[in-house]
Amino acid sequence: MIKVKIVSRQQQRYVQLLTDAKLPNLEITEDPQQATVLIADPPLIATSINNYPHLQWLQSTYAGVDALIKPNLRQDYQLTNIRGIFGPLIAEYVIGQILNHQRHFSRYALQQQQHQWQPHPYQSVTGKTMVIVGTGTIGQHLAKVGSVFGCHIIGVNRSGISASADFQQTYAITALNTALTQADYVISILPATADTDDLFDQDRFSHCKNALFFNVGRGNAVDEQGLLTALKQRHIGHAFIDVFKTEPLTTDHPFWHHPKISITPHIAAESFPEQVISIFKTNYHRFQQRQKLNYLIDFKRGY
Repeated sequence: MIKVKIVSRQQQRYVQLLTDAKLPNLEITEDPQQATVLIADPPLIATSINNYPHLQWLQSTYAGVDALIKPNLRQDYQLTNIRGIFGPLIAEYVIGQILNHQRHFSRYALQQQQHQWQPHPYQSVTGKTMVIVGTGTIGQHLAKVGSVFGCHIIGVNRSGISASADFQQTYAITALNTALTQADYVISILPATADTDDLFDQDRFSHCKNALFFNVGRGNAVDEQGLLTALKQRHIGHAFIDVFKTEPLTTDHPFWHHPKISITPHIAAESFPEQVISIFKTNYHRFQQRQKLNYLIDFKRGY
């Protein structure tokens, strides 16, 4: 019998879905001493991971597993994450924010409440250059959607090799500055690794020319003071930030009241339990048969 424990803020929903799945030889347990498999939110399980002496496999409910790959935490088990489901959600977020910003929809909603008829000049997305930093499945989907809107798409990744035909150009991360000089929109979809810490700092932002900046990857990639300076110096025209170094954002953080920063509380791409369990079911059968698991995390690389 394979004993599975669930540790999630959506605990009841996961229990119900896993019960309904009726997977063979699976028993849900509440006892950490018995569990060999975990379905867990990384931030919730990270502090108690050592309480599971027989852990063999942890299925993350998130794409981001940075809470579990810190050097002081154990790495003697298989860790898998969620992939292939976030591309549409991230694309909706980015394109939605761009359209709202450039077409002034929020401003018109306020004017409607004030019975004010006042048109404002706007720009089209067509013809703009979108620089996507991180060209995995999420970045590839965003590139496809951006192309449909008529954007010129530039990708940035470790190798400089194009990940799909939707990228008109692809630069290696070592040439990121060159890509940024061309950008109207910069979207960071990077994982949290030592290599991405403060990648976007004051010097990096200085290569931008009043671009819109999005961070929908991980908060570690942005030097927050560097971003504030870039906004002041107009290297960045507006920043849309969904992820932060400290979450929740502290109440005294300067981002809250900044007129050129739009904050969302890490909601750009939620993990829906139905999708997570669908991925888990496939991996569970592979785990039973001692096959290599899908979406396995390399602890050394961090993704």
